[in-house]
Amino acid sequence: MLVDSHCHLEFPDFAADQDGVIGRARAAGVGHFLTICTRVRRFDEILRVAEANDDVSCSLGTHPHSAEEETDVTTAELVKLAQHPKVVAIGETGLDYYYDNSPRDLQQEAFRRHLRAAIALDLPVIVHTRDADGDTARILREEGQGTGLKGVIHCFSSSPQLAVDALDLGFYISFSGILTFKKAEELRETARNVPADKMLVETDAPFLAPIPMRGKRNEPAFVVHTAKVLGDIHGLDAEALADRTTQNFFTLFSKAVPALR
Repeated sequence: MLVDSHCHLEFPDFAADQDGVIGRARAAGVGHFLTICTRVRRFDEILRVAEANDDVSCSLGTHPHSAEEETDVTTAELVKLAQHPKVVAIGETGLDYYYDNSPRDLQQEAFRRHLRAAIALDLPVIVHTRDADGDTARILREEGQGTGLKGVIHCFSSSPQLAVDALDLGFYISFSGILTFKKAEELRETARNVPADKMLVETDAPFLAPIPMRGKRNEPAFVVHTAKVLGDIHGLDAEALADRTTQNFFTLFSKAVPALR
């Protein structure tokens, strides 16, 4: 089976067809979903989806775009809310200097609060980073030194150097549909250099539909296309790639419980 390690099942894009989206993914071989929190103040919406499906886990966090909206979210609150058995990770959190939807200092402060919660809980952190490679690596090093901090750089599309820095910190690298894009030659070369035991696949649905689904609303069933490209890069057939990335997922997100089907 495959795992979609990063999707947004509670987004309005899926509201009218949430069961259908999940059902099509299951039929395509997706055996587990990690639906991602982007606003702590809307955590109940994410939790409802996770509680209704035994093969859906969730995270808890504030996206860097919303850092200015949720300056009141403390490390202590994150730690308290993440006690729920369905919460298997902190995030997504991180830095986005491409859009700068929140001031950079507030993004950095929120990032640090999330990292401290992840460390306190011994949970992995899901990192979003765009045009912020240097600060992302620096903050991960500063907060993680001597702590056992673990996590994943999701939807990786950054520089080869950030991949090296993340792997040096013991982080995983997750690839989305961007890996399939025609102009993503550098990203595919980066993927070639990621050890097989550190790679994950995701959709980031409803965004970034892979080839051959470009132009459509992305959904978890489409993770098979990204998995095919990643498998080709590493010389793995579909079954071997699925086994490898699924094992990686449950190793990193050790609080997640595989569904019995």
